[in-house]
Amino acid sequence: MLNLISFSASPLGALGQLALLAALAFTLAGLWLSAVGGRHGDARATEAARRATWAVFALLSLSSLVLMVGLLRDDFTVRYVAEHSMRASPTWVKITSLWGALEGSILLWAWLLAGFTFILSLTLRRDALRPWALGAMFASLLFFVGVCATVASPFTPVAAVLSDGRGPNPALQNHWMMAVHPVLLYLGFVGLSVPFAYAVAALITGRLSDHWVVVTRRWTLVAWAFLTAAIVAGGWWSYETLGWGGYWAWDPVENASLIPWLLTTAFLHSIQIQERRGLLRSWNVWLIVLAYASTVLGTFLNRSGIVQSVHAFAGGPVGPVFLGFLAFLLISGIGLAAWRAPHLRDEGEPPAALSREGAFLAGNWLFLVFAFMVLLGTLFPTFIEFAQGRRDTSVGPAFYNAFAIPLGLGLLLLMGVGPLLPWRRAEGQTLARALRPLLLAGLGAAVLAFGLGVRGWGVLLTVALSAYNLVGLSLLTARAARQSGSLLGTLRAQPRRYGAYLAHIGLLVMALGLAFSTAYRRDAQVTLNLGAPVTLLRERLELHRVDVVDRGFGHSRVAHVTIDGRPFETRMNTYTQSGSTPFPAPAVRYGLLGDTYLVMTSVDPAGKWASVRLIQSPLVSWIWWGTLIICAGAALTLVTPPRAALRRVPAVMAPASD
Repeated sequence: MLNLISFSASPLGALGQLALLAALAFTLAGLWLSAVGGRHGDARATEAARRATWAVFALLSLSSLVLMVGLLRDDFTVRYVAEHSMRASPTWVKITSLWGALEGSILLWAWLLAGFTFILSLTLRRDALRPWALGAMFASLLFFVGVCATVASPFTPVAAVLSDGRGPNPALQNHWMMAVHPVLLYLGFVGLSVPFAYAVAALITGRLSDHWVVVTRRWTLVAWAFLTAAIVAGGWWSYETLGWGGYWAWDPVENASLIPWLLTTAFLHSIQIQERRGLLRSWNVWLIVLAYASTVLGTFLNRSGIVQSVHAFAGGPVGPVFLGFLAFLLISGIGLAAWRAPHLRDEGEPPAALSREGAFLAGNWLFLVFAFMVLLGTLFPTFIEFAQGRRDTSVGPAFYNAFAIPLGLGLLLLMGVGPLLPWRRAEGQTLARALRPLLLAGLGAAVLAFGLGVRGWGVLLTVALSAYNLVGLSLLTARAARQSGSLLGTLRAQPRRYGAYLAHIGLLVMALGLAFSTAYRRDAQVTLNLGAPVTLLRERLELHRVDVVDRGFGHSRVAHVTIDGRPFETRMNTYTQSGSTPFPAPAVRYGLLGDTYLVMTSVDPAGKWASVRLIQSPLVSWIWWGTLIICAGAALTLVTPPRAALRRVPAVMAPASD
């Protein structure tokens, strides 16, 4: 029988478990009060449900604080602390251990979800959607708080108290990015619960006009920005930690974060059509339901043990529970959408192919195909294992690249022409006139790149489409500046429009980084003897010495190498809890045009030689800088323009909808 509370074995754990159980009780009460408020129009019940969110957030904050105190105080009476922390771990590692294993990560998810629900309770409008949106949030909370309080409680006491813990996963303490990446990812996943809750509320009440998408646009954009930052932060962690010189390997758990990003990106574009034209109502409901469900799918893959991944947690009892919740979300969403199908029909004409909404819709289809193919490649080995009992089936990068490259290029093509097209319908002559300068710029950039030695067709097309997009954005900005009289005036009046443009520029920077670092990466290995220079990839490498550094919770062998006279220190870290398994810590010299990446693969215990791998990757840093630009653009779109600035906007420019 599950031991929920044990005062004698773990007073601290008992406090945390009591807080979880109390949070579960308030969640159940809030769900019931929301249903009463929505069903009977009872304002008092709705207000009580709103206040219940405060109690849930406070109790989960207490529970999280208790677990953090247990980690920092090395309270090994709590099983989670005993299994995932140790006395010698640095403070920052103990803090990140809060979400470094299964139970703690679910507690973090529940706490963040409660935080989003609390913020939502403070900003909800007093309308018919209010109680049902709260109810949908409580339904998600009920699942996650229930899992935390029962099958995945981090406060289960130990049978016998140890003098020291087993310590965290070495891969999670090898780089500080683990303090950032998971939190960003959970913020992105959890953030999608709000637009999903509004979609459910709109379906239940039948209020399926533009109101719910207008209200949730900012929530969706914030979640999308967090998810974007999280995916790239995970790539940076892989680049800095795993020692292979790459940042994306189409790993199943990586894919699980990409799928909701693709669907959310499609949703952010298609809701513009619903806002402007009142079209795609059914489409948008399906997109947000699938986007939120895909976050639960990703969590299921990460925690069920059915996929092999460096990012995945060990299999446990929560896998079937998450699968059940995923089925509940899909069945509920499909059922509500089918029930309200007559009210989801568009009243206007379908989007014309040659129109802005037509370009957006075509882009949406590419995003959907992209997401489906990633999902297919991720789950295919699991299907084969269940059907044939084979465990040696895998889907490699070649499969993903076969569709990712053409689909990505297609999206870049649509991204450039879409904002130039008018709403409703464009004449062929208008389209040709709009495309002419873009195509000329793309052709010129491709010719220039070819002249500079670029030969890969994918890279040439990326360069061409980047120039094509930049010219299109420049023309739009220049046209708006002429109409308003100043560039600053247009920026102040329409931050949403120009935030989108800035995000598109960031995506172009990232695309160039991806293309060049993939196509022109150079990789070579060599064994360096002490004091004997070697030329590798036209660089002069020399090993000067190898040091052994005791870090308390392990030791490091540090190779001091110079590359063309520049010092590099690459490490091989061994942690106490990992036995003799070493973890590489590469030395990376970042540059605007490319990185020099050095990682030690093996070393002589006496320090007389070290085998190293040298990797040269052009434009890798453009991926990280492009992400910052994207997030800055997303932040700009959240700015509310001054009314005085809006009044100065010419009628041909307003309203902003890009």
